[in-house]
Amino acid sequence: MKRQKRDRLDRAFSKGFQAGIGGRSKENCPYSTLDSKSHWLGGWREGVDGRISGLFNK
Repeated sequence: MKRQKRDRLDRAFSKGFQAGIGGRSKENCPYSTLDSKSHWLGGWREGVDGRISGLFNK
């Protein structure tokens, strides 16, 4: 079976999540469209929350 590409918004969320876990600033968001940017920031927030609560180690 063919693998389908993930939805662009899912990709934006996961990239933001990785940025949040890595401790990068939310000012580094690479997206300019409102939908993609909001998904990236949502992922970033979850990544930061997880890192702060100790779920992930840098």
